[in-house]
Amino acid sequence: METHYVKSLLAVLSLIALPVMAAEPTLYGRYEYIALPEIGGEVLKAKMDTGALTASLSAKDIETFKRDGEDWVRFRLATKDASNKVYEHKIARISKIKTRSEEEEDEETTAPTKRPVVDLELCLGNVKRTVEVNLTDRSSFNYPLLIGAKALREFGAAVNPARRFTADKPDC
Repeated sequence: METHYVKSLLAVLSLIALPVMAAEPTLYGRYEYIALPEIGGEVLKAKMDTGALTASLSAKDIETFKRDGEDWVRFRLATKDASNKVYEHKIARISKIKTRSEEEEDEETTAPTKRPVVDLELCLGNVKRTVEVNLTDRSSFNYPLLIGAKALREFGAAVNPARRFTADKPDC
C-alpha cells in the first residue's frame, strides 16, 4: 500500500514539474538584432545585459508632456542612422537609475537620474514581446539598445556571452 502511495505522489509531482521543465530558455548571444515595430520598424544592434535590470533605448530631445491628463514623452532616436522623426509614447513610469560614477560617491548627497519608461514592442528573432524601456542618450555607447534582465525574462532568454547574433534577423 505504501509503495502505491509513493508512486502516485511521484506521478502527480512529475506532472506539476513538467511545465517548468518544458520552459527551457532560448539561448541568445551577448549581442543581437532587435526590431522596434512602433519606432518605424527600426532594427538596432542590442547588448543583452544580465547585469542591468531594465532595457534602455538611445533617445535624444526627450521631453515629457501631458495629454488628456496623462504623462507622455516625445523623443527622437539617438542612433547613427536615425531619421529626425519625433516619436510620442505614453509614459508607463519614471525610473530612478544610479549611474556608475554616482555609485562611487556618497549616496546621501547623490540623486539618481530620472528616466521616462515606456512600454515598447520589441522583436527578437521571431518572438515579439512588449517590455518596459527607459529612454536615455546612449549615443556614446556601441549599442543603442540595452536589453536588461526584466526584458530577458519576458523573452524567455538566456545569454551565452561567448556568442554573438545567434538569432536570425527580426521577423515579427
